[in-house]
Amino acid sequence: MYKFKNIIIIIIGLTFCVSCNNNSKTKIELTGSSTVAPLIMEIGRRFERLNPHILINVQTGGSSRGINDIKNNLSNIGMISRELKDNEAEFTEHTIAWDGITVILHKENNVKQLSHQDVLNIFTGKIKNWQKVGGVNKKIVVINKAEGRSTLELFLKHFGMKNSDVEADIIVGDNQQGLNMVAGSPLSIGYVSIGAAIFEAENGMSVKLIDIDGLESKLSNVRNGTFPILRPLNLVTRGQTSKEVMEFINFAQSAAVSDVINQHYFVSTNANK
Repeated sequence: MYKFKNIIIIIIGLTFCVSCNNNSKTKIELTGSSTVAPLIMEIGRRFERLNPHILINVQTGGSSRGINDIKNNLSNIGMISRELKDNEAEFTEHTIAWDGITVILHKENNVKQLSHQDVLNIFTGKIKNWQKVGGVNKKIVVINKAEGRSTLELFLKHFGMKNSDVEADIIVGDNQQGLNMVAGSPLSIGYVSIGAAIFEAENGMSVKLIDIDGLESKLSNVRNGTFPILRPLNLVTRGQTSKEVMEFINFAQSAAVSDVINQHYFVSTNANK
């Protein structure tokens, strides 16, 4: 368990209605991953223009919510930013894109790179000062993810940690919260979707991406499969689904939305076709 003393917890669930002006439309409810949600909102808008009788409703809350809502018939499609687990055989995954998880620092942090062991030692509290890894003589502010987030699960797995091992100063929910916290704190370190980080860095946010295990955090390494922390972005269904749901899933997997996926700095499943 976390040592909650002096930890700041920032978790906000969000609901987005792509087009919310007609109750007579056929509604498709999607819930889950905050990494997948912004992408699905854009794909949903395009799908609605082609299918004006359908309404796409998107809610975030993490990959765990995506699975739980499908299981309890609270949504039509779950959004998860990971593979299905062995105990989730009742579900079917539909991959729409690929992403990676990267470590981020404030843009003004003069640390150029961190080794695998450096990252592990920072998040477990064995290194508490930036000076130990070539930075300024200041305390490191560790930003961790909340339970139920696939970004957390994959980050912990890659670095061989348990969540109870992490000595966090701040706990956030989605990628945007993590990015905003690092951008607003020059002494912080966090980890987020590589696509989200590249997008924000290229659009002026004060964050920078750090290499993972010596490999540069860039989309070409996601595309060629060499990036150390890769993950699929999946839509998930359970049992028999409606014609409209399958039409939307097929659209989200098609080359018709590859440009949208590229604009979000993810790698389309059609990239090498």
